[in-house]
Amino acid sequence: MKFFANNWFLLGVGVAIIGSCGASGQKKNQQQNAKTQTVEQTKENKKPEKVKEIALPSGYKRLPADSGSFAFFLQKLSLKKDSLVRLFNGQLKLNQSAQYAIIDIDVGSRDLQQCADAVMRLRAEYLFETKQFDKIKFHFTSGHLAEWSKYAQGYRAKISGNTVTWVKTATPDNSYTCFRQYMDLVFSYCGTKSMNNEVSSISIKEIKPGDVFHETGNPYGHAITVMDVAQDSTGNPIFLLAQSYMPAQDIHILINPTNTKLNPWYSLKEGQSLITPEWHFPSGSLKRWK
Repeated sequence: MKFFANNWFLLGVGVAIIGSCGASGQKKNQQQNAKTQTVEQTKENKKPEKVKEIALPSGYKRLPADSGSFAFFLQKLSLKKDSLVRLFNGQLKLNQSAQYAIIDIDVGSRDLQQCADAVMRLRAEYLFETKQFDKIKFHFTSGHLAEWSKYAQGYRAKISGNTVTWVKTATPDNSYTCFRQYMDLVFSYCGTKSMNNEVSSISIKEIKPGDVFHETGNPYGHAITVMDVAQDSTGNPIFLLAQSYMPAQDIHILINPTNTKLNPWYSLKEGQSLITPEWHFPSGSLKRWK
């Protein structure tokens, strides 16, 4: 969902007492009960500091996440104390009603990390943290593959007409700083359209953290990440969603605009469309990285 997703001439290389008996004891018990209720309310109302701390509706339990899994990575992401969404230039986003919480991850200083970019960013951050470097690769909208392993070796993209070739012009560098430059390159020339060949459709009953809701539009589409999943006693899932949008902005957990009882969690039945604050996904939009 980028205005310049197909503009090849813009390609750059940088890229949460027991008291006594009687009336006196009764009074102490009442005071203690009041204190206990206050403590419980404080815990319940405490602002979550991580995705895994976002409160669940009654009757649901989070799906267990193995250490090292994408689900584990997403659940442990920190949330900002500030609940305002800011754009890449530091300005406040005009619409401040879509977010429940802000994920503590940089947006960059350029108008690059928009919707599909945020989805790719979370996946790449997980793969980078877990040292699965060979899996960090995304296709440009043209179909050409951009691999982090090659970029880290010093190769940079060179354009000739509609052809992309990789030429070694830089010193090898596998640092996080270089990785972020690589991701800015990805953000510039990948998008919802290029994601088509990198994700495949799944059913709602299969949903797990790291899956995406993805729609390729004309001219623009949208993509958001499933951040966490819980189930009730019968196995019905609910899930949290996160997005960036246009212009590039903080990645944020979405509110549920259609169900205040579940908010910010979502539920969806097979065949239903998904309504989020800023996008309406048709049925069949749930997908998983290949």
